Amino acid sequence: MRWGQQILSLLIWIGICFIPAVVGSRFMPGEWYARLAKPSWTPPGYLFGPVWTFLYATMGASAWLLWKKVGFSGAKIAFILFFAQLVLNGLWSWIFFGLHKPGLAFIELCMLWVLILATLISFWRLYQPSGILLIPYIIWVSFAAILNFSIWSLNKPI
Repeated sequence: MRWGQQILSLLIWIGICFIPAVVGSRFMPGEWYARLAKPSWTPPGYLFGPVWTFLYATMGASAWLLWKKVGFSGAKIAFILFFAQLVLNGLWSWIFFGLHKPGLAFIELCMLWVLILATLISFWRLYQPSGILLIPYIIWVSFAAILNFSIWSLNKPI
């Protein structure tokens, strides 16, 4: 594959990974979120954009590296897991910010975490650099799950 084709294919993979961001951008925090009680360690809102930009880019690079190394046929299960976690990634914003259901969003986030872990392990076994690139993603989603649970706990009806 020529250099130009490699760059194009990398950009396509990264673009695929940004689809959940596009879906999520339809459901912004807004007034409802501003009124929720949040733990003191909640990151400032301006941090989420750069963090997710980095994570989506590394997810795309991870998938691209694996695809280049073994192709779709050499990693069927790994890519099924990868695309499944992308779907759950996109659903979280709709559930949390769109439906205003932090408890349901936490459950969905736990399922997402399991899929990310399965994807990371699958990628790692097939091509270790691809698995390594998913480590920041699972760390951030772990933090997000704790934050989501804390917000849910702080705002449960008595």
